[in-house]
Amino acid sequence: MPPPPPQNAARPADTPPATARQETPRETPLGADPPHPELRGVAAQAVDQARYEAPPPPPLKSDVPRVALLLPLSGPHAVLGQALLNAAQLALFHFADKNFELLPQDTRGTAGGAADAVALAIGDGATLILGPLLSQSVEAVAPAARAAGVKVIAFSNDRRISGDGIFTMGFVPGEQVDRVVRYAYRKGLRNFALLAPDNDYGTAVADALSNTAREIGAGITSADFYDPLAEDLTPVVRTLANYDSRRQRLLSQRGALESRTDDVADGGLRRLKNLQTLGDVPFDALLIAEGGKRLEAIAALLPHFDIDPKIIKILGTGQWDQPGIGKEPALLNAWFAAPPPASRAEFITQYRQIYGKAPPRIATLPYDATAIAAVFARNDGKFDLSEILSPVGFTGRDGLFRFLPEGVTRRGLAIHQVMRGQSKVIDPAPTRFDIETN
Repeated sequence: MPPPPPQNAARPADTPPATARQETPRETPLGADPPHPELRGVAAQAVDQARYEAPPPPPLKSDVPRVALLLPLSGPHAVLGQALLNAAQLALFHFADKNFELLPQDTRGTAGGAADAVALAIGDGATLILGPLLSQSVEAVAPAARAAGVKVIAFSNDRRISGDGIFTMGFVPGEQVDRVVRYAYRKGLRNFALLAPDNDYGTAVADALSNTAREIGAGITSADFYDPLAEDLTPVVRTLANYDSRRQRLLSQRGALESRTDDVADGGLRRLKNLQTLGDVPFDALLIAEGGKRLEAIAALLPHFDIDPKIIKILGTGQWDQPGIGKEPALLNAWFAAPPPASRAEFITQYRQIYGKAPPRIATLPYDATAIAAVFARNDGKFDLSEILSPVGFTGRDGLFRFLPEGVTRRGLAIHQVMRGQSKVIDPAPTRFDIETN
């Protein structure tokens, strides 16, 4: 049997758990992650097909609220899809009553499969759609959902597909960058550098850094990008550190002193003896838009090219929000922005007790979405836009969040500091959206 309902699971903020909707009407893979792989050609074909084929049948009439859950339950993402379905079912145990029906549909992890799934969901009478996961699948689902007037709460973090009834719930890198850069600026850091992959995720991080720096008056001294498929990241870190120029400056200074025989020259040589380079890098904070093993590889190269993490503050994004982040010494005491961990820790424990293993990082998304739907369905079984756009937001397994009219999710993020074994919160997330932590 599942554990008893938690007291702080996804629910409208500032209301008793699993009770009424918000009365006051009115921000995206694993883990605060880069956008899912794009299959733009396939998505475009599916969208065109959805536009010119016959429209889906009208929804069935039912007194029981029906919510469709679109996930990749077969194909290359089937393991992840099943884990997300497990999380949604866990939310059902905690929140749903008998007058609520969840309709899982398999997108097969493709745009075409998603187009088929949404047609089946609408035909089965779904009045709200949760998912799909991949952005090209959301793009394929959108035309039919909009035509039927059915809102979609998707698990993608691609802002380009949001709006007009399509809400994306994934973790958006832009707000993570904004949060950590503003915090660093408040702590006295003024000049920032960026190291990022040359892809959509790296571009999103770079744009966010540029926007925030402009707003707060900070400087960006350099932005270096690398091939996201490259195995050797040495060249880009060497360039970032301006290592060759600083190294040559040291060698030239040593040569000049060695040609002299006075005491001043001897003292200067002693001071230069243990240095790798001469001169500082032009930044006091470095934002690294990477995670996992590649983050560890980059961090290990920093001291090698004389970027001292004890002097230069290392900053990160939500990709750092994973167990074991403190295994690489160069990352110790670094900062990153991510949701507060307490509620997710309880969710992980409950999931592990029932399914025998830890959930993937993004499993909180279908849990929170299903919980919201189940709570709203207890009232009139309708899913009004005013409910989704509640200005006070919701308290979920990743803390406070709310949907904005443009279809993206805004989250209350905490600042984490990397410690040995795990991270700790050093600046808490907001508890209300009228209290800014930036």
